[in-house]
Amino acid sequence: MASGRSIRFKISTLLVLPLVSLVGLWGFAASTTSGEALNLLKVDTIWTGVISHADFLVYTLEQERLASAEVISGTVTDPAALATTRAKVDEVKKRLSDGGLSEKTQAALTPEMQGRLKEVFATVERLPEIRKQVDNRRLSPGGLVTEYSSISDAVHRLYPTLTLATDVRLAQQAQGLIAASEVRELLDRERALIVAANGKPSTADMHMLARIDGTRAYLFPKAMANLDTELRAPFEKISNSVRWAAMERTLDGYVSGRPVDPAVWRGMADPVLKDYTQVIWDNGDRFLARMEPAGISIIVRAAVAGVLGLIAVAFSIFISVRVGRRISRELAALRRTALDLAEIRLPNVVTKLRQGQSVDIQAEVPPIKMCDGATSEIDDLANAFDSVQYTAVDAAVEQAKLRQGVSEALRNLARRSQSLLQRQLKLLDEMQRETEDPEALSRLFRIDHLTTRMRRHAEGLVLLSGGSAGRRWRGVIPVEDVLSGAAAQVEEYTRVRVYPMPECGVSGAAVADLMHLFAELIENAASFSSPGNEVSVRGELVGRGFAVEVEDRGLGMSAEDRQAVNEQLASPPEFEASHTERLGFAVVGMLAARHGITVTLKPSPYGGTTAIVLVPTGLIQALPTPVRMPELESVSVSVVRTPEDTTAPGELPRRTRTSKPNSERSQDAQLPRRVRQANLSQRLKEAPPEQTEVRSPAGRSPEEARALLSSLQSGWQRGRQDSDQDGGS
Repeated sequence: MASGRSIRFKISTLLVLPLVSLVGLWGFAASTTSGEALNLLKVDTIWTGVISHADFLVYTLEQERLASAEVISGTVTDPAALATTRAKVDEVKKRLSDGGLSEKTQAALTPEMQGRLKEVFATVERLPEIRKQVDNRRLSPGGLVTEYSSISDAVHRLYPTLTLATDVRLAQQAQGLIAASEVRELLDRERALIVAANGKPSTADMHMLARIDGTRAYLFPKAMANLDTELRAPFEKISNSVRWAAMERTLDGYVSGRPVDPAVWRGMADPVLKDYTQVIWDNGDRFLARMEPAGISIIVRAAVAGVLGLIAVAFSIFISVRVGRRISRELAALRRTALDLAEIRLPNVVTKLRQGQSVDIQAEVPPIKMCDGATSEIDDLANAFDSVQYTAVDAAVEQAKLRQGVSEALRNLARRSQSLLQRQLKLLDEMQRETEDPEALSRLFRIDHLTTRMRRHAEGLVLLSGGSAGRRWRGVIPVEDVLSGAAAQVEEYTRVRVYPMPECGVSGAAVADLMHLFAELIENAASFSSPGNEVSVRGELVGRGFAVEVEDRGLGMSAEDRQAVNEQLASPPEFEASHTERLGFAVVGMLAARHGITVTLKPSPYGGTTAIVLVPTGLIQALPTPVRMPELESVSVSVVRTPEDTTAPGELPRRTRTSKPNSERSQDAQLPRRVRQANLSQRLKEAPPEQTEVRSPAGRSPEEARALLSSLQSGWQRGRQDSDQDGGS
């Protein structure tokens, strides 16, 4: 099914969309790079408005935290120190608020920077609550460190968004300085924690101290690795100093459980932190001096890269469009060939095979020819299509041969079965003629009936395998006789009632198929209804032919099954040997399609199913007018019932032959007797030479007459049935 879009459109879309995306990405990258490069020129505003104040805020908070630790530990040496540091923190906080919220600084900040700055302001607003807890001495050493650390952590999360460095080296230096600042904060937390514990740390305090020390030991080498030699040298000088080594040994011993005098500890830690803080401030100034020229260099490189990128994009568009057109032309040619194969050639081959025609594979599947210089992959695809179409046609031919062989084998087997069954029927007919025992005749009749049903099944196999019924009738056969013959081929024929119907006939050429069709429907009706229910067969002339209703009073069918069967009967598919669950309906559908008959199933008012068969007008013919024969005076058959005669239901009354001109009825109740040779000519009455006249017995008893008439009755029934089977008119 066509999709509504051409191959050219799809190939163009396939090529244009990536190119448009490439142009968009190029424009985005160029604008982003240029924007970030321009942002580097704004770094002075951001530095003076935010970074310098934020870093000094962290430093003053560290001083306030240390003074608060002295309050908690009860080792305050300067009572005014806490108030002084708090006032300094409030002042720095105000400068950060004024600088960060100024119009100039906000214009230089990105949305991400503004969000991080708001987080810093939100954590700083918790200072009054923290100070209140310190004054009431409700904080443990670990709690004190945690509360003040929340503010410094928010500031350190702000720093990465403020670097604005697109240059890899500058970004690396900025990360190193931020990490070095975090190392100072961790070291100050260790100092405050030891002072607040005052030589009596809890287990939780010791665990916190161990975690902080481990984090600092991990972070310091990473910070140094990101700094160049100029920025790293001052830090290395401090870390290699004697004071640093003594501080590290003291910390290791404290973590291991050795007591430390807080005063001694501060004597080692305070000078190290002071020197470390000064190095951070100095390196920050050096880094700021590098930012502006780096920004100008980045802008120049971005402009050059943007121009070159634009040229490359334009060239890519040109090449892509040209290649796309060529590929689309090749694919369009391949598409036309494939459609011709799928919609014309293969269906023609299949049609020929179904009609039994021979197929030349080489002529039906010519190779696909591509233009010179075609794309190798498309040329390979064309060769693959060649192989596929050849294999498909070859498989279809082999499949058709296989199906034809199977059908012929089934048809031959069915024909042989038909021949054997026909011989069996003739043999049964002879046995019935020679048998006068009523019980033996009844058994022979049942065998005859089973054989008739077996013949119908064999005929169904012939029909399903593509053959036609071997029986033929001459002349016009009454519809009622056709329906009665169909009912006689059903196992439970005694339950079938064929109601009287208008006198009309069916063309003899269609009698066998119609009888088979009705037999299948009647057998279905009898099989799917209880043994005590009647299967009714009614027929009447309608405007479009002759309608026959076969109705049962069984359990019926579900709506889904009935719809499926009606669809199968309306347009019968080609019979598949694997579908054996509804062979009767398959035969009915095939026969109905052959003669233009319409078969429909509908629910019966009695709860079962009614099959409505509409035989078209072309198959319905008027019955011929019977020819009146001249009255024979020699022999006539009459029915005489004597007072002593009690004929059983279903038996024929007694019959006797009388001679009209030469015999008269007896005046009493005796049976009349036939006088042999009463009406023969004089010449025939004379006995042949040298022959003696053989006289028959004077008469027969009633029992002998009954046996003779029963044999005659069976012979007449067999004669009519044999006439129907052998195509008699």
